[in-house]
Parts: sequence; structure tokens; C-alpha cells
Amino acid sequence: MPPPPGPYSGTSTVALVARVSAFSVGLVYGNLKLKYLKAKAKSHKKAEAKAHH
Repeated sequence: MPPPPGPYSGTSTVALVARVSAFSVGLVYGNLKLKYLKAKAKSHKKAEAKAHH
């Protein structure tokens, strides 16, 4: 079965979806990593402050 005519033929649609999915996963991963690092830095500062007192 040939892909439908037009700029969005079967393969490019799949490629587009894959690209958007990868981009979304990247954003989610980046946000989670950032939150984790911020939380880690915060708890590290707390521990440092406790050690000084």
C-alpha cells in the first residue's frame, strides 16, 4: 500500500511523531534532573549549615 500523497507521507509522519516524542522525553528528563539537582543542592546547604552550628 503506497503512502498517501502530500508532504506528510507515512514515513515523515512517523519521523515527526518520533521527533516530537524524543523532544518531550528530553524536556521531562531535563526538568526532573534540574529538580533533583536543586533539591540535592538545597539539602547539601542545609547539612553544611548544621555542621557549622
